[in-house]
Amino acid sequence: MSYNSPMANAKQNKPLLPAYLLVGEDALKREAVLKRLTTRCSQLGDLSFNSDDLDGATATGEAIVASCNTVPFASDIRMVVVKNAGKLRSADAALVADYLKSPNPTTVLAMDAEKLAKNTKLYKAFAALGADAVIDCAPPKRKDLPAKVRAMAMNHGATITPGAAALIVDLVGEDTVKIDSELKKIALAHRGTEPISENEVLSLTARTSEVKPWEFDGAFMARDLKRAMLLRSRMPSASPHSLLPRCVNCLRDLMATQAVAGRGGAAAVAAALKKQEWQVKSYPQYARRFTPEELRRALARSTEAERKMKSGADAEGAFIEWLTETLG
Repeated sequence: MSYNSPMANAKQNKPLLPAYLLVGEDALKREAVLKRLTTRCSQLGDLSFNSDDLDGATATGEAIVASCNTVPFASDIRMVVVKNAGKLRSADAALVADYLKSPNPTTVLAMDAEKLAKNTKLYKAFAALGADAVIDCAPPKRKDLPAKVRAMAMNHGATITPGAAALIVDLVGEDTVKIDSELKKIALAHRGTEPISENEVLSLTARTSEVKPWEFDGAFMARDLKRAMLLRSRMPSASPHSLLPRCVNCLRDLMATQAVAGRGGAAAVAAALKKQEWQVKSYPQYARRFTPEELRRALARSTEAERKMKSGADAEGAFIEWLTETLG
């Protein structure tokens, strides 16, 4: 898989910076970037006795700075890797940020963080080192994942059909590390030169992903009962007590949409609901699938459904009964 990384800079003969921040929720991308950075550092010096691996969840700022200021042994370069950098305590992060104002020129510091806010002192210290110092490892959008999966499959010596790639995302979720692990397993079992098929994915991959609540919201507002029921079956950790209020909020948004959509479309809806226009672009279309009376009746009966759910009756059954009546 090809990622923008310090290795790309090597092709342009750019010198290594004294520190890099690998930040984003795509763990596979962070892993790939770190591997390439380590490879480049090893080409410039002997890392056998000149590397330290620290964990931001336990390491102190003093320990990180001390490791960075250590003189390399029989080598021109030293590398310090700090995983879980986002878990550093604020005081320790501040010490590292102060170090980055005048970093040791013989050390390359690589800090790996799933999340680190841009307004923090540590993030700003990395950004001050140059545009290449902060490497964005944000995950691809879900709609782009199937194409990414097809590219990932080639790293394991296999090709995969578009349908099979989309199915893996559906079954496994958006975690690229888990996706890559599944692809490796499937590729090892695959025989022949034909692309990996959907049947192979189904036979070798168990469903481990859970539907996001907002996906259910979308099916509800679209009045798609079949999809809503399918998505509900894929939400084992979501209780009906949490889903009913979400549905009620959707009903209120649809009622507000019906009230203002004729006076300016999505822009008027966004202003009324205090949301971004892109968030509500489908609301006018969804609102036309209900009559005002249907929305009012569903809202009124949600109170009855909630009463049943809290009375000791079958909460799931009461929710599904209300859901079916509302969307049916």
